[in-house]
Amino acid sequence: METIAPDYERTDMGTIEIAPEVIEVIAGLATVEVDGVAGMSGGISSGIGELLGRKNLSKGVKVEVGQREAAVDVSIIIQYGRRIPEISAEIQRNVKRSIETMTGLNVVEVNVHIHDVHFKSVDKVDEEEPQGRVR
Repeated sequence: METIAPDYERTDMGTIEIAPEVIEVIAGLATVEVDGVAGMSGGISSGIGELLGRKNLSKGVKVEVGQREAAVDVSIIIQYGRRIPEISAEIQRNVKRSIETMTGLNVVEVNVHIHDVHFKSVDKVDEEEPQGRVR
């Protein structure tokens, strides 16, 4: 899905333009707010950007924006043990609500793509040999 620039909205005082990147950032932040989302999956190019110290708030988000409507795709990493249908539905609700509230655009669809599962790291405790033992 490609990002398409919206037409300008004309008011009495001038035009209002919301850049597609703004919609992507709103959707990304709304997605990671949902409990059970371990992170966003943005592919290799965003991974390289993060290694260089840049935080990409639209990582894993693609939008199509028209004059009055938007369609959103989010790619996520989910926490192991969480119910994917419930987390996905909450992401859809939160993204739709956030974009519509902040921009006035009608969100026609929010597609959730699960790209990976995050496992909590298990700390292994190495058993130490008793000290002071004579061989």
